[in-house]
Amino acid sequence: MAKLTAYMMSEDAKAQAAFYVQALGGEILSVVTHGQLPESNEELKDKVVNLSMTAAGITFLMSDSVFEPLRQGNAINLSLEYSNEAEARDAFDKLAVNGQVICPLEPAFWGALFGQIEDKFGIRWMITIPVPQV
Repeated sequence: MAKLTAYMMSEDAKAQAAFYVQALGGEILSVVTHGQLPESNEELKDKVVNLSMTAAGITFLMSDSVFEPLRQGNAINLSLEYSNEAEARDAFDKLAVNGQVICPLEPAFWGALFGQIEDKFGIRWMITIPVPQV
């Protein structure tokens, strides 16, 4: 059995992680920079090799993209399912700051509360709560 962990490439992993920790609650667990590596490149010394954090109770990994340019896209969305509407709305509103709302957080045709945003870093998020049980 496998465990899926989102690993995001970033232009500024430290700032992006701090935003997610503030928006979703959590903490940055560890940061390793290129400067901590043996024989590191002076130009890259402050760039992140690996960052581990928790946000919304989920572990995420991040790295600064230093060997190739980032290409933003819509092929992958990070989906957060909350147990109640208040938590879902809070996360949606905070992630949407300086981002773009793709689909407002509202009741969807299948019965769940659902919304989608692209945050200020170009990451797409789907926020939902499960369909109410009858």
